[in-house]
Amino acid sequence: MSNLTLLEHPTAGSYAPMIITGNLAFVSGHIGWRDDKASVVGVVGRDLSVEQGKVAARDAALAALGTLDREVGLDRVASVVRLFGMVRADPEFAQHPAVIDGASHVLLDLLGDRGRHSRSAVGMTSLPFGAAVELELVVCLDQ
Repeated sequence: MSNLTLLEHPTAGSYAPMIITGNLAFVSGHIGWRDDKASVVGVVGRDLSVEQGKVAARDAALAALGTLDREVGLDRVASVVRLFGMVRADPEFAQHPAVIDGASHVLLDLLGDRGRHSRSAVGMTSLPFGAAVELELVVCLDQ
């Protein structure tokens, strides 16, 4: 088990942080959140390096896992089915997968083989609170 710390993540609107249907948990979009603000703010490829983007992805993954842990407990995670990663990026930036690797590594570090997942990594022109990365998870739960 890694020495990473799960993060708190407030909702930013009128929605649930997570919904369970059957044995699937759909974790709403999460950004890294520290001291009442996005942990990493800026545009990757313009204001931020790939490494700084990875930190944003790591923090967003820790926030999403924090919600999952509070709602059902990480011990109920059978597998992470899908990670959807959104990178606030310069239009010419093309290393989205490298940025979202920051989140993938957290999932694998904390959950082992249960953290292996399918994934998308896409670019966005803006994200809530100026965050550099936002993530969504779909997780299969043990019954």
